[in-house]
Amino acid sequence: MRYRGKEYTGKGVAVAIIDSGIDRNDPRVQGCTVEGWSITLNATGHAILSPDYHDQNGHGTDIAAAVLRMAPEATIVAVKIMDDRLRTSADLMAAGIETAYRHGSQIINLSLGTPNMGKALLLRDCCAMAVESGTVVLAAAHPKGERAYPADLPETVGVASHPDCPLEKFYYFSPHRFPAKEWGNFTDKFLTHGRQEVEGRPQGPFKGTGMATAYLSGRFACMAQALPGRPAEELSKIVGQLALTPVPEIGYA
Repeated sequence: MRYRGKEYTGKGVAVAIIDSGIDRNDPRVQGCTVEGWSITLNATGHAILSPDYHDQNGHGTDIAAAVLRMAPEATIVAVKIMDDRLRTSADLMAAGIETAYRHGSQIINLSLGTPNMGKALLLRDCCAMAVESGTVVLAAAHPKGERAYPADLPETVGVASHPDCPLEKFYYFSPHRFPAKEWGNFTDKFLTHGRQEVEGRPQGPFKGTGMATAYLSGRFACMAQALPGRPAEELSKIVGQLALTPVPEIGYA
């Protein structure tokens, strides 16, 4: 990512991917630093951590590859909270967020969410603590514009996708130009490309807001490298200023 005349690659920045784990043998993550753990809940609801974060599904590995496409020298922190059928819970998401920021991750990527409003406060508390520690939390918005947490929380960077978005561009729905009364859940969200690609051709079964979140997480990692030590809110504001304004010609109005 280019910023103020220099290229940044995310070097020295830890990006936590809270997902289905990562396959270290996948060629797309070869050569990069990967660390992590898995989280499960026991019968009393307490989080149990394990060093095994192997991806049994492929989703988390695809997300990692998308992050590395934008920030090829970032450190990837795999936080496995999904099983092989991509099932998880809001409680595991909250545990993933807390362990990630306590571990020192500057960027947290959640290419998932929950519509359960009853879990919004739990997730908001975790996200608020992460932001206070200097961590940027990015989360995938609902693909149909419905409520989804933590993407719809004010502490997070919510990300949507559009099939016509070029990979090299991203957009921001500023509340001043796109008020919630007219734009609903697009307000205050970013929008970018949502397909995994190799040499310009779509690859893999996963697409949409989750993949878009990963691409934007990579850009945030580059920005964190360019501006070390800056608060999460400041990084979000700067990336919003760098984003393009959505226009009707590409289908956002």
